[in-house]
Amino acid sequence: MSTISIIGTGGMAAAIGGLAAKAGHIVEVTSRDTVKARTLAAQIGAGAPTGAFGAAPAGDIVILAVPYSAVLDVVKQYGEGLAGKVLVDITNPVASDHTSFVTPGDSFGAKEITKAAPADAKVVKAFNTQFSHVLAAGPVPGHALDVFIAGDDAQAKARVSAFIESLGLRPMDTGPLPMARSLEHACLLSLGLLAHSVKHTNFSIGVSLPG
Repeated sequence: MSTISIIGTGGMAAAIGGLAAKAGHIVEVTSRDTVKARTLAAQIGAGAPTGAFGAAPAGDIVILAVPYSAVLDVVKQYGEGLAGKVLVDITNPVASDHTSFVTPGDSFGAKEITKAAPADAKVVKAFNTQFSHVLAAGPVPGHALDVFIAGDDAQAKARVSAFIESLGLRPMDTGPLPMARSLEHACLLSLGLLAHSVKHTNFSIGVSLPG
């Protein structure tokens, strides 16, 4: 298996990190708050190490598991430490009204991250359409748990897809990076379902393949 670096200590960091450790990956946890990083590393187990915030991550795949409100500053602070890395953008730049975005009208979250990252870093959108506790629980028998991805670099997407498969999840390639805009809209779809019909977060958006 490989080393996966996670920047952040929230629910999504815990969910992805826990699944990755169970799959046999080494999970490096990094945060501005070193106490939270050590706590999450201990929770993940399997000897998960902690990294120094702002230093080059150990993993070639780096999960950006911080809120969108912080992610651009985080990427800029790491700077060339992220050069050549595959950056997995799990963020949703949703405004406080849960019906719009905080990104410029002609842009989207993954695009803004690409602009902030080193030129040779490869951004792949993934994991942003799943609730953290649903992701942590993994798929239920007979029902795949889909992780939609988008990105411009075929090799980077293949590596992220292989990582997702190693977690027991199903990667679904939606196309080039501009499709990340649609995946961010899928977050609004989930929030709309939560508010108006489903009324709870124990659900996931996925693909049903008849036959």
